[in-house]
Amino acid sequence: MGLRIQNNITALNAHRNLGITDSALAKSLERLSSGYRINKAADDAAGMSISQAFRADIASFKVAARNTTEATALLQVAEGAMDQIGNMLVRLKELATQAASANSGSNLDKINAEAGKLVSEIDRIAESTEYADTNLINGTFGVTASSGSTAAVISASNGYQSAAGMVASETYNIATTVNTTTGAGTMTITTGNGSETVYFTKPSSGNTTDIYFGSLGLTITVNSDVSSSLDGALKAKSSGTSSFQVGAENQANNRVSISIGNVNTDSNGLNISGLDLSSATAAQNALDSIDQAISSLNTARGNVGAYMNRLSYAAANLATTIENVTAAESVIRDVDMAAEMTTFTKNQILLQAGTAMLAQANMAPQQVLALFG
Repeated sequence: MGLRIQNNITALNAHRNLGITDSALAKSLERLSSGYRINKAADDAAGMSISQAFRADIASFKVAARNTTEATALLQVAEGAMDQIGNMLVRLKELATQAASANSGSNLDKINAEAGKLVSEIDRIAESTEYADTNLINGTFGVTASSGSTAAVISASNGYQSAAGMVASETYNIATTVNTTTGAGTMTITTGNGSETVYFTKPSSGNTTDIYFGSLGLTITVNSDVSSSLDGALKAKSSGTSSFQVGAENQANNRVSISIGNVNTDSNGLNISGLDLSSATAAQNALDSIDQAISSLNTARGNVGAYMNRLSYAAANLATTIENVTAAESVIRDVDMAAEMTTFTKNQILLQAGTAMLAQANMAPQQVLALFG
């Protein structure tokens, strides 16, 4: 054999293999310490892309699951209020039955007074039942604006953005003035229940401002295009729909739409606002109105209960989906700890052996010294 000292090919070979083993050992350490098979895109470019998409979907599914829980809570608040209104309707029927009988005599005024207080309490509950500042059972839940006599009123390019708190079938006439120099303005809303004027400041470009009408329970949102030409009429749609996102995609089948915007459980909605028990004849007529009110309320409660049941199934499906998609993501991204530990042990032994062999290869050229004896 040739004895050369300028290039130790054996040592170079041992060093190259040692470098490969050291790199593999480092990768095993990275995987064992992180628990992931893929820690960077270079580890598995396709796997990283697929698993990252799964991660995004899983995060979205978890939020969707919370959405179903919150939607159920919202409906429970509404149904709880309806339950109390139902109890009061039962009491009203008791009072009407009593007042319709000749034995009531001089007690009719007391009976009628109690009935009036119950009707007022029904109105109070209907108007005050809210979830996250959103009225639920006074007919405004999910109700939005539609065009009235002036279509330009509902155009964002003409200043109008949205309206909240509108009562179904009500017409809102708007009159607006804006000072083009100072940006100060007034907006007057007139309905069948009265009129209210609110002062506001025109928002800067790209922004919006809310104009709240306290006596009407209405909020109008306008943008920087609002001007004195913003006059006309807005109408509430007769039935509103609120959608809850229960999936990860922008598709209709990833949402549950709840149409209870036309549920109105106040005295007007239940047609008992003019309930009169001051005479036997009036009480007899009131029995029909109360029966119809009970029927309307039961229908509304049944609809709410049906939505709650639907949401419970949606929540159960989301829980299963999260579990299965997480399992799919885990197969791609997570490391098999047992298999990786086996690889780590192998690389550890190879590293020790490679280090020893490199030492031996580095000592081999010293045999040339024997030729100088």
